[in-house]
Amino acid sequence: MNDADDKFLRIKAVIDKTGRSRAAIYRMMAEGRFPLQERIGVRAVGWRLSAILRWMASPSEFGDASNRVNGKRE
Repeated sequence: MNDADDKFLRIKAVIDKTGRSRAAIYRMMAEGRFPLQERIGVRAVGWRLSAILRWMASPSEFGDASNRVNGKRE
C-alpha cells in the first residue's frame, strides 16, 4: 500500500478489523503495543490503515525499536 492509498479508520472500523474491544485497543496503546491514533479533526481521531495492517501482520513485534520514527512510535 502506498501513502496515496492509505486512509484513516475510526474506532468502530478498527474494532471490526482487529476483533479487539475498544478497551483492549486503548489498553494496548497505553502499553505501547498498538498504533497510536492521529487527530484528523477538531473532535475526531483515526488510525492509519497501514499502521493497523502492520500491527495485524506481527502484533507481538509491535512496539519495538523498528516501529519508532524520530524517537516516536509510528
